[in-house]
Amino acid sequence: MNIKSQNTDVKIENYIHDCRLKMDESFRKIQKKRVYSQDELESIMTVNRSAISKIENGKFSFSIDYLSRFS
Repeated sequence: MNIKSQNTDVKIENYIHDCRLKMDESFRKIQKKRVYSQDELESIMTVNRSAISKIENGKFSFSIDYLSRFS
């Protein structure tokens, strides 16, 4: 792998990371605004509580489908 390719890969990884952080921040804002508990989110989004916690902490890559269930 050449340096240019490595730089591109790093830029893509950073972009994905930044997008994930923005989505996580939006998720938390909506959760607080609507005052949902983790149990309620678990039911709405049909994911387990562990996944909800990971989403809140930026450690879970959730899909647009999950986001649309929540919004």
